[in-house]
Amino acid sequence: MIEIENKTAFEIVKAARSQEKVTAHELITGLFTDFFEIHGDRRYADDLAIIGGLATFEGQPVTVIATDKGTTPSEKQARHFGCPTPAGYHKALRLMQQAEKFQRPVIIFINTPGAYPGQEAEEKGQGLALATELLELSTLAVPIITIIYGEGGSGGALALACGDRVWMLENSIYSVLSPEGFATILWKDVKKVAQASEAMKLTPVELYKQGVIDGIIPENEHRESLYQAISATLSQEINNLKEMNKSELIAKRKARFRKF
Repeated sequence: MIEIENKTAFEIVKAARSQEKVTAHELITGLFTDFFEIHGDRRYADDLAIIGGLATFEGQPVTVIATDKGTTPSEKQARHFGCPTPAGYHKALRLMQQAEKFQRPVIIFINTPGAYPGQEAEEKGQGLALATELLELSTLAVPIITIIYGEGGSGGALALACGDRVWMLENSIYSVLSPEGFATILWKDVKKVAQASEAMKLTPVELYKQGVIDGIIPENEHRESLYQAISATLSQEINNLKEMNKSELIAKRKARFRKF
């Protein structure tokens, strides 16, 4: 495993939520060429919390999907601070099904506190959208690689993270709920958020030890170094996954998640 800076779990939580965290647009611009964004779910809306489209990576066509929190106050509000609605998950699924049709690898970047819990989202079938995404992800016959680059919260992240490989940036988290929610439920005291962060084992190092993720990508303030590290990971994983036939790919993906 890579050498990473020794931080407490709560320090990593704060780093994952930092305003200095690399954004979805920066990742797409820094890693891919010829990105062409596709909008809408072909049902009723275009959720801005999900960016998706076609791109080129090392000379091959890929499908790219990313959750986006936005940077300005108006962008954050329009994106529900990175919490996708059912339309967002429908759009992501539409893109993944299109990728399977044209045999393009799927690359997913996640930074979300969770699925949007608003009344309208629930009325439009948020739970069904998440369940459908999970079901369809298990059967798509193309390589699917997920990188959690900030927060990976609850089912909202899991619905996009059930691919063949899951990696995390050094300063990111992946958990069933927020540490604030955990502290409130377990101790009825949100001030115990640091204690909750340690107890939840939500850091990349702990998740790697448990076999939940496949690796950790080093992270620093130099964007070019980060892009190079992510590119190397993507290149290696895509090449490895492309060596499998469709039946083997799906069988190993299902076996990966059945062991938990």
